[in-house]
Amino acid sequence: MSIHHSIPREKLGVALVGLGEYSNGQLGPALKATAYCSLTAVVSGSEEKRKKWQDEYQLKSENLYSYADFDRIKDNTDIDIVYIVLPNSMHAEYTIRAARAGKHVICEKPLATTVEDGKRMIEACNEAGVRLSVGYRLHFDLFHQELMRLGRGRTLGKVRRIISDDSMAIGEKDQWRVKGSLAGGGPLMNNGIYCVQAAQYIAGQLPVAVNASFLPKTDPEKFKDVEEGIQWEMEFVDGTVAICESSYARDGNFLRAEADDGWFELSPAYEYSGLKGRASTGEMIFPEVNQQALQMDDFAICIKNNKTSRVSGEMGLRDLIILKAIYKSASGGRKEPLDLDAFAQP
Repeated sequence: MSIHHSIPREKLGVALVGLGEYSNGQLGPALKATAYCSLTAVVSGSEEKRKKWQDEYQLKSENLYSYADFDRIKDNTDIDIVYIVLPNSMHAEYTIRAARAGKHVICEKPLATTVEDGKRMIEACNEAGVRLSVGYRLHFDLFHQELMRLGRGRTLGKVRRIISDDSMAIGEKDQWRVKGSLAGGGPLMNNGIYCVQAAQYIAGQLPVAVNASFLPKTDPEKFKDVEEGIQWEMEFVDGTVAICESSYARDGNFLRAEADDGWFELSPAYEYSGLKGRASTGEMIFPEVNQQALQMDDFAICIKNNKTSRVSGEMGLRDLIILKAIYKSASGGRKEPLDLDAFAQP
């Protein structure tokens, strides 16, 4: 496809759409550490938030947008990349609008709440000639890159079993993550997606089936719209199995792979920092990195070099298909086959 390019600049300009917890705690600070992109604009429904970000990041007044005037970004050459950091159900709308404005897009995971929306997002970006990436930060973490190397390279033999848990206790009953209309699901969509990702990039292959069940609800009122917890297995064509769980009732953060000639694991595994790794051969020692800064810089480099992101929209669509199959299996009480032949191997 023909890729849209803005006015050449040493650093590409990023607009953050949504100034909630993740933007405040992670993406904003990360954009102070990036080498190939920088924060140039923000979009928020709160004038107070826009003003706060303007003061902290020295943003131009004309680069502060509300959702009502979002489409004016089309005329702003300070913006090359739009980063969608909104509730899941809003990902499709704002990705498509950003693409039609001629901007490259990073969308937070999950790509969308429906497979149909995910396909529309990819189609819109292709039609507009812009790149689409998903905020899969762990692909840029050195510990996870080591797990990819050990698993795909069969350094400790063939991986037979992967065990993964990404859970977090949720206290507030009114937050968007427990509202089905906004989140599109519960912990599977927010945390479990990391387990789905890790199983694939350790196994180095795509799953052929999933088998899942919902965990009992201890707080039916809080979780009336979404699952409180879910467990599932992912089966791979060579017999490798991933056993995964994700819950909003407790904290959990663990990833382990068992191979013919040893094992390797991370605990904690999915945090922004402080990851710790061990293997049957000894402790993993890697410097801590800013996952989000590396992720955004990589996308900027891809745009400059006219290359597809390693965490592309197509990867996000693949994972969304798997998530939906997990939900279908849990709801129906039976194994669900997967046909992912259209997607590249991890």
